[in-house]
Amino acid sequence: MSTLKLTLIQAHLHWEDKGANLAFLEQKIVNLEAPTEIVILPEMFNTGFSMQPELHAETMEGPSVQWMRRIAMAEKIILTGSLMIQEGDHYYNRLIWMLPNGEYGHYDKRHLFAFAGEDQHYTAGNKRLIASVKGWKINLQICYDLRFPVWARQASNNEYDVLIYVANWPEKRSHAWKTLLIARAIENQAFVVGVNRVGLDGNNIAHSGNSMVIGPIGEVLFHSADQESVFQITLNREELETIRTQFPFWKDADFFTIQSS
Repeated sequence: MSTLKLTLIQAHLHWEDKGANLAFLEQKIVNLEAPTEIVILPEMFNTGFSMQPELHAETMEGPSVQWMRRIAMAEKIILTGSLMIQEGDHYYNRLIWMLPNGEYGHYDKRHLFAFAGEDQHYTAGNKRLIASVKGWKINLQICYDLRFPVWARQASNNEYDVLIYVANWPEKRSHAWKTLLIARAIENQAFVVGVNRVGLDGNNIAHSGNSMVIGPIGEVLFHSADQESVFQITLNREELETIRTQFPFWKDADFFTIQSS
């Protein structure tokens, strides 16, 4: 229970080509050099950040979720990343938290990126997902959510231990991405993990990756830019508890509640 093994996959996604994306991501997962407990994929890992859910969205019984279930069960890992999901007349940018027994949880992106028209194609979620693994509590969020600190704020003492963002964050705003990941770690006294993509997408938008793991006092434990990478890291619970005990800043925090709309 004292450690948590994570694998970050920073990938150059094939634009709106599910078959190609699932095939090469599977190869990266099955060829991991060391055992892992959680594998983290980027936002919309099977298509890239597409505004065409009418063409590419699947149901929760569709092939991409079934692929996640098959990989998680075969490799005995938790597999997470987001993809476009259809429910009735609504489309969601949905993060799936697939367990090795085939069961799953999900989180629908709360903050839709209106600058790219995401709010015109997708429905926003209104509930956070905090998963539990070996006593670790993990808050799961998506890309643009990073700009909204209240949505990630610890609402009580040690509400979560790890904050994960999966993303398709453009290179032009990479400074904001790196800065805000560090800020979320410092203000919440938690490990923060950001997994982004690299390469040009179908709209000719460049992505530089800059996937990162940040420690609970804001120290950068891992950073990779401008290339595909697979990185494995072990988080230490003792380190987290020591920081929280030595610097119990949560006692002075403002109390608040988040109202869903």
